[in-house]
Amino acid sequence: MEYVYAALLLHKLGKPVSEENLTSVVKATGSAPDTVKIKALASALSEVNIDEALKNAATMAAAPAASAAAPGAPAAKAEEKPKEEEKKEEEALQGLASLFG
Repeated sequence: MEYVYAALLLHKLGKPVSEENLTSVVKATGSAPDTVKIKALASALSEVNIDEALKNAATMAAAPAASAAAPGAPAAKAEEKPKEEEKKEEEALQGLASLFG
């Protein structure tokens, strides 16, 4: 996670998110940098527009909160459960009836 934080810090400061810069930031925290993780992150982020990814992440975080506030959604789910339970009970009773039938 510290590598992602380092990348976000570099991006916020307007610095390129490169292996060298990521290594410097991680070293500055007093941690030993893992070169494999740094190379993988730098490579993955080289093709990503970080500003767009952050905007999408903010939108995705707000979307579940908005859908949870929808008044009709929870009631519909609550109605489905009893119907499913009733079907299971009826099937179980039919199975029992066939044993004695």
